[in-house]
Amino acid sequence: MKLAEMSRRRDVVVTGIGVISPIGVNADEVVASLVGGRSGIRLCQVHALTKVHAAGIVPAMFDDQFSKLELPYLDRCQQMAIVGARQAISDAGLENFADDGQRAGVFYGNVRGGATAEQGWYEQLFVDHKQMSRPFTAMALMHNAGAAHISIRHQILGPVMTHASACAASTMAIGEALRAIRDGYLDVAVAGGAEAPLTAFNLGMFEGTRALAMPDPVNVGRSCKPFAKNRTGLVLGEGAAFVVLESLERAIARGASIYAVLSGYGVASDGYHIGAPKADGQTAAIQAALADAGLQPADIHYLNAHGTATRGGDEVEARAIRLAFGAAADTLPVSSTKSVHGHLIGAAGALELVITILALTKSFLPATANLDQIDPACALNHIANVPIIDHSIDHAMSFSCGFGGTNAALVISKPRDLPSRCAAGSFTTS
Repeated sequence: MKLAEMSRRRDVVVTGIGVISPIGVNADEVVASLVGGRSGIRLCQVHALTKVHAAGIVPAMFDDQFSKLELPYLDRCQQMAIVGARQAISDAGLENFADDGQRAGVFYGNVRGGATAEQGWYEQLFVDHKQMSRPFTAMALMHNAGAAHISIRHQILGPVMTHASACAASTMAIGEALRAIRDGYLDVAVAGGAEAPLTAFNLGMFEGTRALAMPDPVNVGRSCKPFAKNRTGLVLGEGAAFVVLESLERAIARGASIYAVLSGYGVASDGYHIGAPKADGQTAAIQAALADAGLQPADIHYLNAHGTATRGGDEVEARAIRLAFGAAADTLPVSSTKSVHGHLIGAAGALELVITILALTKSFLPATANLDQIDPACALNHIANVPIIDHSIDHAMSFSCGFGGTNAALVISKPRDLPSRCAAGSFTTS
C-alpha cells in the first residue's frame, strides 16, 4: 500500500474484550490459567457415542441468564455468544448502540451453528420418528443467530455479518470489522465468534477425519500437544470471545481506555486442497498482515500460532512461519494455546486474539503446554511448557488457518501516548 493511502486510514483500537472459554469465563480467569499452567481440557462423554473424548469444556451453564421465553430460541452456542459479547461491550463502557445508527456493526465467526439444537432435531426425526421439529428449532440452529441476538439486544443497526471460513472464521470477522472502521464505513463494531460443537454429530464427524487426539492416559489435560513429537491430534473445544473495536477518534472522544491498536490484517488462500494445508498460502497471509501493519518480521515480539496438534498441519505451519519471518523466526517467540483450551473451530481465532491482547497488556508470553519434545519438523523458537513473565510486547500476531485453505492473521500493537490498559501486573503460578 502506498504511503499516501496509509495516511488516510483511521487507526482502530480495542476498547473491550469478553471471553467464555475452557480456561476461564472472564479475562482475569484466562490470564490466571495461562500463567498458572491450568488446562481446560477434560473428558467428554456425549449421548449416542460410546467413546470418551478429550474436549475443551466451558465449566459453566448459562440458562439462568435467560428467561423461559428466551431459552427455546437459544442453543448453547448463542448463549455463550450473547454472554461473551455483553461482557466485551460492558468492558468497553458501552451498552446500547442505537445512537450510532448504521455506523455500528457486528462481525461474527461461526461454523457449526446451533449444534445442540441440530442434534436434538436429528434424534427426534430418526429415533422418535417425529415429522416436525419443535417450534423455534430453525432459529436456534442458524449459523448467524449469535450475531443476530447481539444486534437485537444491543441495538446494533448497521451491518450484521457472519463469517464461516472454517477455523479462520472469527479471525476474518475481526479483520473485516477492522477494515470497515479503518476505511470509514463504520465507527464501532463488536467482533468475535462462538462455537458449541461438543455433540455426537460433531465429535463423530471429526473422529471420521482421523484428526482427533487420543485422551492422555495419565492426565487428560495433557491430551493436546501442538508441535510435539508425540502429538496425536486436535482437541475440540467450546466457547466464545469478542472484542469491541472503535476508531481512535471515537475512543478518545468518549474517554475510553485502550487495550491495543489493531494494526494489521492479512488473508490469503492456498488454492490447493479442501482438507490439506499448504505453506505458500499461510506465508502469504502472514506477510500481508505485516505489510498492512507497516511492520517488518523482526518487529513482531510474539506469535500465537494456529497449532492444532495434527500431524501434517503443524509441520506445514512451522514451515510457513519460517518462510514468512525469515531470519527473525529464530528469535520470534511462538506458542499454541490450543494446548490448554482446545480448538474452538470458528471461534478459535477470536479466543486466540483475546489471549494475545492479554499477553500484550499484561506483558507475558503464554506457553505451548505439553511440549516436552519438539518435533524437529516443527522447529521454531517455541515457548515450551512454562510461560515467560514480565516480557514486554510492542507488536504481536495471532494466526489462523481453516479447512478449504483460508488463512488469516491479525497484528496488534501497544498503544502509545494513549489512555492504555497496558501494565505488567502481578502474577502467581499457584
